Amino acid sequence: MSFDYAGYVPKGDKKNSAFFEEYRGKIYERRKSCGVEDLVGHMKAVVLQVEPDDGVATLGELHRMTPYRYQSSYRSDSHRFHILQNTAGFPTVIVMEPNSHRYEDYIRRLNALYPLSRAKPNTRYVGEVYHCTDCGALRDTLESQYIRFEYRGDTKNPFFTSDTILFSNVSDFTGNRVGYSSSDFNDPDSLALGERYDLTADELKSLAEASAFAQEKGLVELMLGYDHMATRILAGEREDAILEFLTMVPYYFWGAYNISEMNSSTNVTRCPSVSDDKMSPAKVFTANNTPSFVNSFERLPMPTEDFVRNFGRRLHHMAVEVVDGDHPSGQKNVDYVVGILGQQGVPFLAHVVGECKDSPDLKQIFSKHSAHTLLITEYIERCKKFDGFFTKSNVAALTEAAGKDERYHHGHVFD
Repeated sequence: MSFDYAGYVPKGDKKNSAFFEEYRGKIYERRKSCGVEDLVGHMKAVVLQVEPDDGVATLGELHRMTPYRYQSSYRSDSHRFHILQNTAGFPTVIVMEPNSHRYEDYIRRLNALYPLSRAKPNTRYVGEVYHCTDCGALRDTLESQYIRFEYRGDTKNPFFTSDTILFSNVSDFTGNRVGYSSSDFNDPDSLALGERYDLTADELKSLAEASAFAQEKGLVELMLGYDHMATRILAGEREDAILEFLTMVPYYFWGAYNISEMNSSTNVTRCPSVSDDKMSPAKVFTANNTPSFVNSFERLPMPTEDFVRNFGRRLHHMAVEVVDGDHPSGQKNVDYVVGILGQQGVPFLAHVVGECKDSPDLKQIFSKHSAHTLLITEYIERCKKFDGFFTKSNVAALTEAAGKDERYHHGHVFD
């Protein structure tokens, strides 16, 4: 059944401009008429880069904190690539690791601009890859709409100009890329990432121990997959970022809510052709309601804008959905998962927020930023078939907790 883009009324209380409403409809119509709706499908992979020598540690962290498991590694002239997979049909995770500490490309240059990303100069979430039936035709179509793509010679990392994945240029609004591929991500060899190689016995042992721990503690069956990923952007670029993304991917604008306590809004886009967001996770955009220099009059909290000023426009967190239910220990499943991870030294920003009692609701929590990826992992349990995507009170609490952990102290300004 096709999605009724024209008839759908976005949810939420965030008021969008007439400009946004006009071009949202025009983008939907053009996507259909120019073939993007037919060419582009579900999310097939997420890509992130970490520091040289952080690759295996990142894999271990993902083994402990997510349901993703290591599959294979490849080496090119510039990078090592590690592939992790979850349930069939869910996106693959690709972890890139430069071969040398001297390696420098756009990621290093972007990170150098922001005070809290400089310590991890090569570390950044890169973007997603979506299935595409004809990447050549898609590039021709989107280039006519002023979307830019990488060509050989444009970038130091040949991964971004390979024959198997077509990547856009880095977005001016989000700092993320969008990729497209017709390859079978269940067969990593088909991605032509380089020469396949084996991890050492000690490295494989560390991953096996992490997997065994998760299995022994019953975490594997409780952590399902990525539910959504959230990018933080500047206040004045919120609408542009969403419309750019909708131009490139057949998602729809689900809605937006003001989080007044945090002076921000949460804006959700979702894939209309899946019944389970984990098959093609939602993309969320968060932004201040007013830019920092105007907020200087009001002195309202602004953790979202502060994050962008301190880390740059980039992905903030990835959310893992936890099976809804009551754990034999007497807790909700998400409380059990977080408790076990906490015992293993995984730091969290605050307590689990939300109530799951007799009515549908959400329980959620943020981890602290990973020392390896700089990303936060969110754990979310949607209780009793909760009909919605989030609750404003939960988002406010999570945003406040993250903001306290993301402050940058300099001169006489403390943000």
